[in-house]
Amino acid sequence: MEKTKKTASERGGFGSKLGFILAAAGSAVGLGNIWRFPYLAAQYGGGVFLLTYLIFAVTFGFALMLTELAIGRRTGKSVIGAYKSINKKFAPLGWLAAAVPLLILPYYCVIGGWVLKYTCVFITGDGAEAANASYATSEPEVSLTFFEHFISLVKEPTIFFIIYVVLTAVVVMLGVEKGIEKVSKFLMPVLLVLIIGIAIYTLTLDGAAEGLKYYILPNVKGYKPSDYLKTIAAAVGQLFYSMSLAMGIMVTYGSYMRKEDSLEGSVRHIEVFDTLVAFLAGLIIVPAVFAFSGGDKSALNKGPGLMFITLPKVFESMPAGQFIGTVFFILVALAALTSSISLMETVVSVVMEKFRLNRMKSCLLVIVLTLGLGILSVLGYSEWSDFTLFDMQILDFFDFITNSIMMPIVAFLTCIFIGYIVKTKYVEEEVTYGGKQFRSKKLYNVMIKYICPVCMILILITPFAIKELR
Repeated sequence: MEKTKKTASERGGFGSKLGFILAAAGSAVGLGNIWRFPYLAAQYGGGVFLLTYLIFAVTFGFALMLTELAIGRRTGKSVIGAYKSINKKFAPLGWLAAAVPLLILPYYCVIGGWVLKYTCVFITGDGAEAANASYATSEPEVSLTFFEHFISLVKEPTIFFIIYVVLTAVVVMLGVEKGIEKVSKFLMPVLLVLIIGIAIYTLTLDGAAEGLKYYILPNVKGYKPSDYLKTIAAAVGQLFYSMSLAMGIMVTYGSYMRKEDSLEGSVRHIEVFDTLVAFLAGLIIVPAVFAFSGGDKSALNKGPGLMFITLPKVFESMPAGQFIGTVFFILVALAALTSSISLMETVVSVVMEKFRLNRMKSCLLVIVLTLGLGILSVLGYSEWSDFTLFDMQILDFFDFITNSIMMPIVAFLTCIFIGYIVKTKYVEEEVTYGGKQFRSKKLYNVMIKYICPVCMILILITPFAIKELR
C-alpha cells in the first residue's frame, strides 16, 4: 500500500473533490455530447432515446465508471499497470484499453482543428461564407460546401490540427493539479453557462416548439421490437462517447483521486453534469435545425454534416446569428479541448510509468505520435481521399475500430474480470474506504455481473451497431 501511495504521489493528483469532478466531467463532455447525442436522439425517436439513455446512464454507465475509478484509485497506477497489478493474466486488457486513447487522440485532434477553424471564421465575421460558400469541382454539376472544401485541403487543416495538439499538450504538460484541474475548474462552468444561454435563445425561435416536442416526447408510434433493440444499442454506444468509458481515462483519473473523496458520490455528480450538457446540446441543435428546415428531419444528419454544414446556415438565418455562431463554436472548442486533454493525459500517464520518463519528455513523445498518426486522417480527406480501409476514410476507420470494436471488448472483459475473477468485493472495498456507505451495492453487482456484459455482446453482434454507431 505504501508503494502505491508513493507512485500516485509522484505522478500527481487532484487537489480537491470539485477539481476531480470537473476534470472528469470535462473528459466526458466533448464532441460526442454536442453533435452526436442530438443526432442519435433525433434518429431514434427523440424522447424514446432520451429515456433509454437516461436509464442506462444511471445503471450501466454508473457501474462501469465506478469500476474504472475504483481500479485506478486502489492501484494508483496507469491503466496498463493497474490491471497488471491486480492480476497478471489480465495485463493484456490494460494494453488494449491504453491503445484506445492512443488511436482516438490523433483523429480527435484533427476534428478539434476543424472546430478551431470554424471558431476563427465566426470570430472574424465570416460566418456567412461558412454558410453559403460554394466551390466548383472538375465535375460541372458538383460543387463543394465550405466545409468540404476546407477538409479537401492539406496545409490549412494541418495547421489547425497542429495548433490544437499544442493547446492540448500545454495543459497536460502543466500536470494534474496545476494544469488539468485548474483549466477544468475554469472551462466547465463557462461551458455550462454558454450552453444554457444558447439553448434558451434557441427555444425562442419561430418553429422551435415543434423541434422541442419531437426531441423530448417519446414517439412510439409504429415502433417495432427491432426498433427498440436499435435504440438500446444506440444509447449504450453513446455512453462510451459521453462518459469516457472503456478507454483508460477513468482508470487514470481515478489514480489521481484522493482517498477521502466519495467514489459513489463523485460518479453521480459526473453523470449529472455530462447528461445535462448532452441534453442542453440537443435543445440547441434539434429545435434550431427543425425551425430553419421547416421540420425536415433529414436536416438532422449525422456528425460533420450537422456541425459544420447545417448549423452555419442556421446561424446565418438567425438575428445576431454571427454572434450566436461565434459563441457556439467557442463552446464546442472548449468541450472538445477538455476531452482531448483527458485522452492525452491517459497516454502520457502510460508513457511516464512504462518508460520511466518525466512528464515533459512523455508529453513530447506523445505529441510526436499524435502528429504522426493524425496527419494520416488529414490526408485521408485530401491527398489520399481515394484510399479507403474497408470502404472507410482513414479517420472514419480509426473511429470505427476504436468505438465499435475495441471499447465494447474492453468493457466486456472488465465486467468479466471484476464480476467473476477478482469479484465485485474488490470495488466494494474501495468504495467503502474510510467507513463510507455503498448505497447502490445491489444495483452495482447486478449490472457488472449480468446486464453490462449482455449489453456489450449486443453492441458487438448487432449488425446495425457496426453500421450506425461508428
